[in-house]
Amino acid sequence: MANDVGEEITLKGVRLTSPDKVLFPDQGISKRALADYYCTVAEHMLPHVVNRPITLVRCPEGRRKDCFYQRHAGSGVPPEISEVMIEGFEDSGAYLFIRNVKGLIALVQMGVLEIHPWGVRIDRPDRPDRVIFDLDPGEGVGFADVIEAAHELRRVLSELNLTAFVKFTGGKGLHVVVPIVRSYDWPTVKAFARNTAKAMAEKAPGQYLIRMPKAERKGRIFIDYLRNDATATAIAPYSTRAKQGAPVAVPLSWEELTPELDPAAFTIETVPQRLKQLNNDPWADIGRMHQRLPAAATKV
Repeated sequence: MANDVGEEITLKGVRLTSPDKVLFPDQGISKRALADYYCTVAEHMLPHVVNRPITLVRCPEGRRKDCFYQRHAGSGVPPEISEVMIEGFEDSGAYLFIRNVKGLIALVQMGVLEIHPWGVRIDRPDRPDRVIFDLDPGEGVGFADVIEAAHELRRVLSELNLTAFVKFTGGKGLHVVVPIVRSYDWPTVKAFARNTAKAMAEKAPGQYLIRMPKAERKGRIFIDYLRNDATATAIAPYSTRAKQGAPVAVPLSWEELTPELDPAAFTIETVPQRLKQLNNDPWADIGRMHQRLPAAATKV
């Protein structure tokens, strides 16, 4: 419970100033409401966020005002947020990470509206544990087409004896995620992701591409394999997005992924109720799976 103290409250033992400051003006969602949201989803979210370096999108004055990225310590970082030096990136300074729900609340105190973790944990930052494919639709591509692409990618991965999970990004696309053993370096994982994406693009060049220029994406889906690299990030499950409508990135079951799925249905206001109604967490097993990549598919 939060305890009012003038212009300051304490939530989970964390100091929250100006709790009534509105961060999502269209919905009237305040810092207090955002902190309450993260308390509600923490059980489901923390396994995908704690002890991972994170990049933050901070909007201290709300979504419509100036927002900026941050991944290193600086002014205004509460003590509940931890720092870690990462080998090979010492010149950049310490990176931020959180350990528990207090860290989530502290991020709200900073005006963080998006949390983007790395695909590694801080104890072995050179060994990713997830392969991430970002399906990013170009102009003229509907969400139903992105859903079809996700199912096709799942089939491709299944043929490689890999189980994949899917997440709505809170934007226009989907992430297909493959949990793996922490035995591969970044170049190997990136090569696997690129080779898989390239094979799909070569098979259906009218539907998919792996090149970044937006001018080439019209009517096609960019299979972004570049999330699989040191310092690269992906939006965290259950993180809010600094977008109109206060959308949330949400893990989905493959059975939910039908053309009727409404991406506008997942918001700060609806996701807590969704979690209450779910019989099973769609990503309950992702941390228990330790899959190996097929050697033939990791060649550079």
